[in-house]
Amino acid sequence: MILTGKVGYIKRRPKAHRLEGIMTMQHAGFVLAMMPHPYPMTAPQKKVRDAAKACGIKKGISRKTLVDAMINCIPGKF
Repeated sequence: MILTGKVGYIKRRPKAHRLEGIMTMQHAGFVLAMMPHPYPMTAPQKKVRDAAKACGIKKGISRKTLVDAMINCIPGKF
């Protein structure tokens, strides 16, 4: 049975490797790993997120647009 989604996911166990001259032995196979939980945002991170959203900064914009927004728009939001 393979569980995926919000519960967890299946990943391979690490192979045997040499660590500081000592050979580590691992069992072959798979393990059920839990999905990581998101960390809460801090107050400064929330300020930057809100300022970027208000200024139209998003992934994929041109460099000229980004520089213009960083110079003209962002300082007014703080």
